[in-house]
Amino acid sequence: MSVFNYELNSHKVALVTIDVPGEKMNTLRDSFADELLEILEQGKKDDVTGMVFVSGKSDNFIAGADIKMLDNANTREDALRLSEMCQQAFFKMKSLPYPTVAAIHGAALGGGLEFALACDYRVCTNDDKTKLGLPEVQLGLLPGGGGTQRLPKLVGIQKALEWMLTGKQVRAKQASKAGLVDECVPLSILMDVAIKLARKGKPKPRKPKLDKLSQLLESNPFGRNVIFKKAQENVEKKTGGHYPAPFAIIKAVRASVELDELKAYKTEAEGFADLVMTEVSRSLRGIFFATTEMKKEWQSDSEAKIERAAVLGGGLMGAGITHVSAAKAGVRVRIKDVAHQGISNALNYSYKILSKKQKRRILSKAQMQSTMNSITGTTDYSGFEHIDIVIEAVFEDLELKQGMVADIEKACSENTIFASNTSSLPIAQIAEKAARPENVIGLHYFSPVEKMPLVEIIPHEGTSEDTISKTVNFARKQGKTPIVVQDKAGFYVNRILAPYVNEAASLLLAGEPIEKIDQALVEFGFPVGPLALLDEVGIDIGSKIAPILEKELGERFKAPNAFERMISNKRLGRKTGRGFYTYEGKKGKKVDESVYELLGITQAPRLNKQEIANRCVAQMLNEASRCLDEGIIASARDGDIGAIFGIGFPPFLGGPFSYMDKRGINKVCSELSTYATENEVFTPSEPLRAKAEAGEAYYG
Repeated sequence: MSVFNYELNSHKVALVTIDVPGEKMNTLRDSFADELLEILEQGKKDDVTGMVFVSGKSDNFIAGADIKMLDNANTREDALRLSEMCQQAFFKMKSLPYPTVAAIHGAALGGGLEFALACDYRVCTNDDKTKLGLPEVQLGLLPGGGGTQRLPKLVGIQKALEWMLTGKQVRAKQASKAGLVDECVPLSILMDVAIKLARKGKPKPRKPKLDKLSQLLESNPFGRNVIFKKAQENVEKKTGGHYPAPFAIIKAVRASVELDELKAYKTEAEGFADLVMTEVSRSLRGIFFATTEMKKEWQSDSEAKIERAAVLGGGLMGAGITHVSAAKAGVRVRIKDVAHQGISNALNYSYKILSKKQKRRILSKAQMQSTMNSITGTTDYSGFEHIDIVIEAVFEDLELKQGMVADIEKACSENTIFASNTSSLPIAQIAEKAARPENVIGLHYFSPVEKMPLVEIIPHEGTSEDTISKTVNFARKQGKTPIVVQDKAGFYVNRILAPYVNEAASLLLAGEPIEKIDQALVEFGFPVGPLALLDEVGIDIGSKIAPILEKELGERFKAPNAFERMISNKRLGRKTGRGFYTYEGKKGKKVDESVYELLGITQAPRLNKQEIANRCVAQMLNEASRCLDEGIIASARDGDIGAIFGIGFPPFLGGPFSYMDKRGINKVCSELSTYATENEVFTPSEPLRAKAEAGEAYYG
């Protein structure tokens, strides 16, 4: 079946509906270019006055290219052909004797936006569903269908670079203001306006809508050189040189203004082909496929939906959970705290986030007010009768949490889910005295809640399937990527994080400087170093988890005594203004040199940064292998996603299990064995040794 449905109206305007059979989303497939060319030729034969492209899907125009095509590109030449085929089909559109119009409602992303850019006119709806962008950089690619060439000519070099280098998706009004679309209208008149544009004839060349400074910079070689140099410097700073796609995007955009058209398009196509073949892109595409597959799991068959939520505790975690429940999941939220100040703090937390979005015109004032109105507070359990899920975010105290379960079972309905945000206490123990243990589950968020994409869903043995599926789907509505993990000490993320942080602390006590340790791991690819991360999380929080892990899992989880000395000295991290670093308002952070004296450390650097990174990461890899073997995580895929989204494991490496496969399990085991001669905590795990001996990989 064809993707395109063609019909003529009374004004001889061809109305072409794009509708990929049997799919929720329109994507560009292998056959797209050939079928498009047939439609364009049909338009010529019918002597049409114009052609309008509209989606047959209710909430997307074209969501991008089918990424599976790239996995079928076995050679660079295969990838090059894909780009050139797309470019040539879109060139044909520009040379038609009649005008073409993209009537956009919903997502027009990647190849979908490139298709729209090849049309003479673009009109989009002012609906919240409508988003436009070229997010290929997030897959380690550049737009290969002319996007790097056409977008700068419409919106200017600087804006085009900003959008492509970040993968930013812009809303309809932003797109209209920037000149990306010609009209922004209500859905009810989308087709009327599109047909009117199609009957106008071919448009005259247009210049980007730029302010005076941008015009000055972009209109001459010296100014453009400043723009590209700055873009290059920013990319190097943000990526550490680990991601080749941003550099290739800059090169292709530069070619669009400095080379003739054929050479510029060739630069884009060759850049695309090179990137498809990189390990970085393969890793990022693997993450995309993994998260897509995960969305199909734990779908709830229950007709009962979570429409009302309650959060116990108005601290930072409680405030963050409240915000994503109201703003992302769109449910009514009731905050309970022992003090009115806690409720006030949580409300203020959401207000600040929403205010920033309103000032940037991402939200209207009415939308902001509506979200704030959906959040209410109480110091008792009033208004809890019809709550569907209660999420507790209070201190790590088992009796306190058990008492809350009992309170909720009295105050709420028999179907209300009780979800604990504990980071260390077993869920089975929290549910131990529950009258309805099947409703109790763990829902572990990471801080800051509104930014961190992962949640761990932790059922205990008695948790019902319905409770699990409802909780998973609620987490997705909150904008999270959930992984279901087993109810054992540390769950997954904290369990692989603890030995990584402990090793960093051990290296510090052995004389390696704080800044050098953190820098080593940042250069490896983590967003922050382990000691800076401890400061962010709170050194006291880490110290509460460590004894639980040591008790359940053994000596290898024993935390260095350094942490106790830091806590007794009230150095808890950013929240107290000092930890391994000092924090002074807008001045940012700097290493607190007095930490060395406090911990009795004489600085004696002996390892290079690569050795430091390898030792810390080796501990994480070893523990990840145990977690998979014990069934803490269901698959290597879940382990990779958990580490990337939960603690910032470098995405370009694909996650701990992908990374071990790429390095070779044998090599990982050999490295661990070498370190184990100094410290037995590095002894390779049994499952890792078995993999190495069998010559197996985690991904076959």
